[in-house]
Amino acid sequence: MSQAVAFQLEVPDDLARFHLPEGVQRRLDSLLDQQDRGEPLSADERREAEGLVNMADLLSVLRLRAERLTK
Repeated sequence: MSQAVAFQLEVPDDLARFHLPEGVQRRLDSLLDQQDRGEPLSADERREAEGLVNMADLLSVLRLRAERLTK
């Protein structure tokens, strides 16, 4: 059974902060490029890539919601 969790978030004035840091984005790009070249990812790399994609998705959702709140 899943539970819903609610939290409050202060929306910063600078919405551009809702993105992966440059180094983390480079790592994600590297893992995705490796996969796109047909080079298999190790189990650890696959979990890392999935986690980074999930984090990027969450940040995108937060950015979009923040943009809607400021309009």
